[in-house]
Amino acid sequence: MHCSNYQGDRQREVEHCSGFSPDPSCVTSASRARSVTTTQAQRLAAALPARYAFRSEIGRGAAAFVVIADDLESKTQVAVKILRPEVATIVGEKRFRREVEILSQLDHPNILKLVDHGSIERRSLFLVTPYIVGETLRQRLRREKELAVSDAVAIARDVASALDYAHTRGLIHRDIKPANILLSDGRVVVADFGISRWMAIERYAQITISGVSLRTPEYMSPEQIGAVGELDARSDVYALGCVVYEMLAGKPPFTGTTRTVFTGHRKELPRPISELRSDIPVKIDAAVIKSLAKLPDSRFKSAGDFAKALEAAMGNQSSSKSASSASATSTTTGPSPA
Repeated sequence: MHCSNYQGDRQREVEHCSGFSPDPSCVTSASRARSVTTTQAQRLAAALPARYAFRSEIGRGAAAFVVIADDLESKTQVAVKILRPEVATIVGEKRFRREVEILSQLDHPNILKLVDHGSIERRSLFLVTPYIVGETLRQRLRREKELAVSDAVAIARDVASALDYAHTRGLIHRDIKPANILLSDGRVVVADFGISRWMAIERYAQITISGVSLRTPEYMSPEQIGAVGELDARSDVYALGCVVYEMLAGKPPFTGTTRTVFTGHRKELPRPISELRSDIPVKIDAAVIKSLAKLPDSRFKSAGDFAKALEAAMGNQSSSKSASSASATSTTTGPSPA
């Protein structure tokens, strides 16, 4: 399978598959070899609470694997993300339960709902979400490369709505990227809220699991890279700016090796999208560039402000079109592996 994230080369492909993402195709032979074995995965899945009947594994990464199960209580199919035991140990059950209680209260049409969570044999931790039929934005971009301006703005608007909702409740996503944006039946749904916070634990932030990076460099803000102070909503604004840039330009603002990408985020200006596409309004370009300002104070104060600027820049063009209406294929999607 091909990794669902942007691919600069084979090494980058493996590296990207390591971060929490809801794309079941985010699996490579290299990352699979470094993950839990099939036997371990099946054993942990079999030890889920009795209400969940294991069906199949749909993806895995460096920090977790995802299975599909029948929820015998609700009579629905669900996606269950199970953390690797070593990751669960680092996160800690008390921290996990405390923060998941907050996440479970998020109730927004553009946020993938957390419906259950718990521990498995005191060895691992799991999260349960609805099993969604559709595709990720990463899958759509792999197929189409560039999106119509109206589609890109519509997706950005819905993601921004989810972010504003979470930000007003003190939650920062920290990992906005195409693989964490689901497109399903006319809906845009943001997955993995709060997951990356566990990855930011001080003793964990600078290490990797089984030699695979747990970050996605192309969408990290300068302050994330520098680990300077507490992140706030403007870090998510920057990441959303990177996603919008890719939807319109066909690639993230900075690509290459991890070091090259980090240098770009911290010191370089991205090439204007209007130089890459002739149909990009100048004001769209300006809004994206502002979202990608190196200093948080120079960006939009909120994701909603960014989305409003994009919509205003559209002029008479309509961005009300279904964000996933151009999807040519339908697949089943859940909160997939990290």
